[in-house]
Amino acid sequence: MTTTGTTPAPGAGPRPGAWSAYAPCPPPEAGPPPAPRGVLVGAWALVAALTAAATAAVAGSVPTRDAWPDLTILVPPGVDVAVAVAAVALVPLLFTRRSVAAAVALAALAAISGAATPAATVGTLQVARWYPVRTAVPVAVAGVLGHALQALWRPVSLPIGWWLLCDVAVHAALLGWGAYGRERALVLWSLRDRARRAEAEQERRVAEARTAERTRIAREMHDTLAHRLSLLAATAGAMEYRPDADPAQLAAAAGRVRAGVSDALEDLRQVIRLLRAGPDDLGPVPGLDDVRRLVDDARAAGGDVRYEPPVATGTDGSPAAQPPAAVATAVFRVVQEALTNARRHAPGAAVRVTVATAPGEVRVRVSDGGAAAGAVPQDGIGTGTGLVGLRERATLLGGTLDAGPDGSGGFAVEAWLPWDA
Repeated sequence: MTTTGTTPAPGAGPRPGAWSAYAPCPPPEAGPPPAPRGVLVGAWALVAALTAAATAAVAGSVPTRDAWPDLTILVPPGVDVAVAVAAVALVPLLFTRRSVAAAVALAALAAISGAATPAATVGTLQVARWYPVRTAVPVAVAGVLGHALQALWRPVSLPIGWWLLCDVAVHAALLGWGAYGRERALVLWSLRDRARRAEAEQERRVAEARTAERTRIAREMHDTLAHRLSLLAATAGAMEYRPDADPAQLAAAAGRVRAGVSDALEDLRQVIRLLRAGPDDLGPVPGLDDVRRLVDDARAAGGDVRYEPPVATGTDGSPAAQPPAAVATAVFRVVQEALTNARRHAPGAAVRVTVATAPGEVRVRVSDGGAAAGAVPQDGIGTGTGLVGLRERATLLGGTLDAGPDGSGGFAVEAWLPWDA
């Protein structure tokens, strides 16, 4: 398995050669990573205990010439004890970058005495776990040869043929077990790396969506600001052209100029805050009246959409106050995105669109009843950044936007947008 990644910053992560989640990819011959002190002590204690038991078994069954008349070499128990001490001393090296050399040395000690068998077994497994097969196979072969030599000049409990068969089988199992652990770790690392990459890509898309939404809002506000300034210029020009007009009319015109300048300054502050990226040719800014067009288009496409428009008059019969262009456009965008999501993820669902205006605020709710029976949602379409941009737009306008399941099997998008009445 081959994986790629980016190079970590200098000084970040573990020491060179260590295999960990911080590395961009596992080095081909990384060796075991630094083990915690507690793990080292526990492993060493376990191997030492097994070595002590093996030493007692080997030294306690030293053959005599009466029992083994064909035996030419008698090994004193002191040799087994010395081999056991050397094997236990080499165990900590199995958890370092010198683990291959330590494992080969333990295989050589196993040829002298069975007291080194526990440590040699751990050495073979450790190399197979942290090194490629091309490195682990020679170490396993060394272990097989070491135990085969042990059986040739020291008595064993099995016939020589069965001993060699068990010797090869055990080392093959150790090699396979270690190789499986290494490949499993590679697969898990690859999955984690892909997850990190996917998360970074999603964060990048979200950031781009937020930047694009800020730019779009700034452009729309630029058009509104230009409209206000053109009205101010026309009013000021009329006042300059007719200085002899009725004083009341001049005062009313001056009031309109003052209010227009105040609104234009507020729009300018927001444009500067949103850091408009550059000019662009945009069409007319959509507003509340265009929401019905969205509903009509959805109905024409076969959708079941119910629309509850805002009331046109107030409680006293006067025309209802209209929200600013930026707020009205935000309402339009919320309905547009919600209807699009309903068509993608809940085809055939009955959709309800409600827009309610009140002095100083607008509330929007778009909900569906879930996909119709037999309909196939188009879940693979879209990047999932539409709602992110709408939430950013609502936040910049001082409002909120919530989206999620409505508890009845459907999905709802609700927005609250304030404005100065």
